[in-house]
Amino acid sequence: MAPVPTPAAEPDDDFDSYVGLTARAAEERARERGWTTVRALPPGTVITLEYLRGRINFEVADDVVRRCWKG
Repeated sequence: MAPVPTPAAEPDDDFDSYVGLTARAAEERARERGWTTVRALPPGTVITLEYLRGRINFEVADDVVRRCWKG
């Protein structure tokens, strides 16, 4: 039987450091820090709770990040 692959580690990041940045600056910072998927969402967007390793989410209003979380 083949070994079970070990998933890559997620970046150890401070999510509060993204709050207040523009959407573009936050995305650039996230990619520099190793996040593979960056998702910007308007407030109140309905999303699934499916966890995706390596994804960082931003709630963006008026081009400013208001909230940030992984998955």
